[in-house]
Amino acid sequence: MAKTTDGPDGIVSLKVTLRNIRPPVWRRLLMPGGMTLGDLHLAIETVLGWGGYHLHLFDVDGRQYGDPDDVDDVADEQKLTLNTLINKGVTRFAYTYDFGDNWQHSIVVEGRQPPVEGRSYPACAAGKRNGPPEDCGGPWGYQRLLAILADPADPDHAEQLEWIGGAFDPEAFSVTATDALLAERFGLR
Repeated sequence: MAKTTDGPDGIVSLKVTLRNIRPPVWRRLLMPGGMTLGDLHLAIETVLGWGGYHLHLFDVDGRQYGDPDDVDDVADEQKLTLNTLINKGVTRFAYTYDFGDNWQHSIVVEGRQPPVEGRSYPACAAGKRNGPPEDCGGPWGYQRLLAILADPADPDHAEQLEWIGGAFDPEAFSVTATDALLAERFGLR
C-alpha cells in the first residue's frame, strides 16, 4: 500500500484542517503522489487519532468520492490518485468523516517536492493541537466537552473524564509520535 518514492511526481504536501474548531486543529501530510484518496483517508484518521469506525467521503470539485461498498452514489476513492488531482489543477478539496458528528476538513494542496532519501512516506511533517475524541458530537460537542473537562464543578465532569479515559489536553501534539503512528499504520520502517 505505502510507497517510499513516487517517480517524477514525487511527494505531495497537503495541509488538512478541521473546520469549525477554534483554535484550529491541523496536520501537514507528505504523501506519495501515486497514493489514492483511500490512502489519504487512512492517513487523516490516523494523524487525528481516530479509529476509522465511521463513514467518510471526499468532495472534489462537486464530485464525491468514497468507498462505494459503504456509501451510495460516490466514485471509488481507490481509483483517484493525488497526482491525478494535481494534474487536473485541483488545489483544494474537502473531506468529511463520521456523518453523525460531521467532522469537515479543508484540504489544501501545497505543492510537490522530491522525496527525502531515507524518509518513509506517507509522513506527518507538522501540526497543531490534539485531534478531538471520536464520537464526542462533532465541533459543537467537542467545545462542550472541553468546557466540561475544564470545570471540575460541572455535574458531568467526572462522567466525561471517565468516558474520555482520563486527562485530555486539547493543545497536546507531537509530530514525532504522530509520524510514528502513521508509519505503523502503513507498515513502514
